[in-house]
Amino acid sequence: MKRLYFLAPDVASAKAIVDELLLARVEERHMHVLAKRGTPLEALPEASVLQKSDFLPATQRGLAMGGVAGTLAGLVAISLPAANLVIAGGVILASTLAGAGVGAWLGGMVGMNVGNTRLKRFERAIAKGELLMMIDVPVARVEEITQLIKRHHPEAEVKGVEPTIPAFP
Repeated sequence: MKRLYFLAPDVASAKAIVDELLLARVEERHMHVLAKRGTPLEALPEASVLQKSDFLPATQRGLAMGGVAGTLAGLVAISLPAANLVIAGGVILASTLAGAGVGAWLGGMVGMNVGNTRLKRFERAIAKGELLMMIDVPVARVEEITQLIKRHHPEAEVKGVEPTIPAFP
């Protein structure tokens, strides 16, 4: 899947685009609309917390950093003179897993309170009242959907494609 970005000038235009995409057999669960706080989206599919926040990237960074920290802590623990070599592997594994888990949890908690860094380039347009539309489509349909929107909705600005979409947001 690839994520297409479009800026719609108003709610009516966004609704028309959603209707057009539904007719083109793009499921509503693959459409996400982000607008300025207080904008009534009516029946438009609103972006979820995972799309609005930096949760996934922060969780991934926390997982990696926590895993490294846990591994280092395990290595320090087995280097102590009282450490038994037989349980050394278990200590390293347990501390790595614990560190990765805590790191992912803390990273996710921080990421939930930070705006999505991938959407920074759209902040001005959203602040002016435009609606950001994020459409997830199969790779084979990227050009088809882009052309459909350009042809039927010239008021919408095509803002590019994100290379990969996480599997679970």
